Amino acid sequence: MAAFPAALETPGISVIRGLAMDAPHRARSGHQGTAMAMAPLAHVLWTRILRYDADDPAWPDRDRFVLSAGHASILLYSMLHLTGQGLTLDDLRDFRQWGSRTPGHPEVGHTAGVEVTTGPLGQGIANAVGMAVAERWLRHRFGAEVCDHRVFALCSDGDLSEGISHEASSLAGHQGLGRLICFYDDNRITIDGPTDLCLSDDAAQRFAAYGWHVLDLGEAAEDIDALESGIKAAMAVDDAPSMIIVRSHIAFPSPGQTDNHEAHGYSLFDDEIAATKAVMGLPDDQSFHVPADVLEAYRAAGRRGATHRSAWQQRLAALGPHRSEYEACRAGRGLPGWENKLPSWSAGESVATRKASSACLNAVADVVPGLVAGGADLTGNTGTSLSGFDPLDSTHPAGRQLYFGIREHAMGAVLNGAALHGGLVPVGGTFLVFSDYMRPAVRLAALSQAHSVFVWSHDSVGVGEDGPTHQPIEHVMSLRAIPGLRVFRPADGNEVAQAWRLALDLDGPSAMILTRQNVPVLEGTATSDGVARGAYTLADQPSPDVILVGTGSEVSVCVEAAAALGAQGAAARVVSMPCWELFARQDASYRGEVLPPGVPKLSVEAGVTLGWDRWVDLPVGIDRFGASAPGSAVLDKLGINAANVADRAAALIGP
Repeated sequence: MAAFPAALETPGISVIRGLAMDAPHRARSGHQGTAMAMAPLAHVLWTRILRYDADDPAWPDRDRFVLSAGHASILLYSMLHLTGQGLTLDDLRDFRQWGSRTPGHPEVGHTAGVEVTTGPLGQGIANAVGMAVAERWLRHRFGAEVCDHRVFALCSDGDLSEGISHEASSLAGHQGLGRLICFYDDNRITIDGPTDLCLSDDAAQRFAAYGWHVLDLGEAAEDIDALESGIKAAMAVDDAPSMIIVRSHIAFPSPGQTDNHEAHGYSLFDDEIAATKAVMGLPDDQSFHVPADVLEAYRAAGRRGATHRSAWQQRLAALGPHRSEYEACRAGRGLPGWENKLPSWSAGESVATRKASSACLNAVADVVPGLVAGGADLTGNTGTSLSGFDPLDSTHPAGRQLYFGIREHAMGAVLNGAALHGGLVPVGGTFLVFSDYMRPAVRLAALSQAHSVFVWSHDSVGVGEDGPTHQPIEHVMSLRAIPGLRVFRPADGNEVAQAWRLALDLDGPSAMILTRQNVPVLEGTATSDGVARGAYTLADQPSPDVILVGTGSEVSVCVEAAAALGAQGAAARVVSMPCWELFARQDASYRGEVLPPGVPKLSVEAGVTLGWDRWVDLPVGIDRFGASAPGSAVLDKLGINAANVADRAAALIGP
């Protein structure tokens, strides 16, 4: 395929800048400045560097581009339009409007060619680290014949200021992710003003200390040949991620807004846009101006990867006996019949659900070939240790055990990046109380429907002696508030196994909420598939006087309380509700069968009671922080015991 015509390169960059001004101006909202400044870099990437095929934006062996500076979304949308990846000029005209394909920040699954959902600064660079982990893993597992690409990310001052970028970049340097190339748009501007108001970091020294290959290109933002040379130099480094620092000028070449902090948002209006277009030689009386020859040249660039994709398809067809494993990895699923490997437990046994979860992961690791698990320095504690597998690192790039270190913020976003890249089923674990560190990434996992699995153990005041700083109270309910996240709190080992089957088979993210302490294996959980329906009747009585609804370790408390009530002559049904979200999706008749109207209902959960009025008449929980003492004592003192539940239920039934 012929190179982009030299005579059209400057006009092409001017067109990108024109679109970067026009779309936000039409919307009266959006970020113009960074997209204008980074237009030459975008031009170089999409016409000289990136390997992609506009006819198949989801081609698995394409290079990935992550716009960590998601506020500059119009830059990405402009390139997707110009190179022919599905967006039209009308889509650009609908920028930030209801129902458009060009929302304010890029959203994966919503717009073809968008790799990850970026917005909160710093998340994108951590996503890119996860993608680079997945690329290297697939390349070493199945060969460069089917996986051989790079991950590029554009980051801003804001991205590198956020703490998550420190964690993710440190991990990337330790891992030696040579296929990861990041660009630092060093425009020295924040919303409040110049970066020297708050920032005096030396980014080059910082990333060199992380073990990155650093190239400071200086004032090269307008020099497309220097940009290309720098990128190719980074591509030649295969044992370390690269950071390319580009000193840019926000809103260039605007006569009145270049280097103005107001250009971090919507600041170029009619007169300034006209003046800027005049500088660039664009018609100042036209908006969304794309000359036919410029568009044709970009569309040709968008087809440069077609031969690469065709050759890749032929190599994939020749993959042979590993094809089924590769396809399972790409789909994020197990091999046919994988669920038959899940273990079960007999009623009367006693096992912590975190240990049951560990048993499940280890039982299926061989038949879920893309399963990669690890913890934030709590791998054994959270049950995310895979026995007999190498650590995933630069020495063992296709290992299955990923040690995240004490980096919860980055861990969540790395999981999402790996999941959205495809090829891995990423699992990451820490204590439930530290899910607070991960919340932005968990929210984005739900928004993007990334197939990430978050394992959070030590799920209640049953943690014990560590005290209230480590005893989650509000966390389960706050996670249930995230739309699109399945929150599993299984009662025993058998419910854990069912939850893992669903987490691996269903699309989107799942959360496993697991106990530190042993809990009894209950009668009926091994033969029920009730976890798939979110809630089910575990123990019943004819014409129950009261229904006791429990989750996790409190289901066994409900079983004990039901027996106590029975001794008093009151009939109690016990319902296990391991997943609110799945139960809410059931039809009204099933929900009414499990929780019939007119029968008093009481819930038991060792956390805040907020929200339980959705299902029950009276919640029993913990609406205060915990205390430092043995876990069983804390639970008992705070009323999570059969005697208190039976008393509260009896009062609910009434005389």
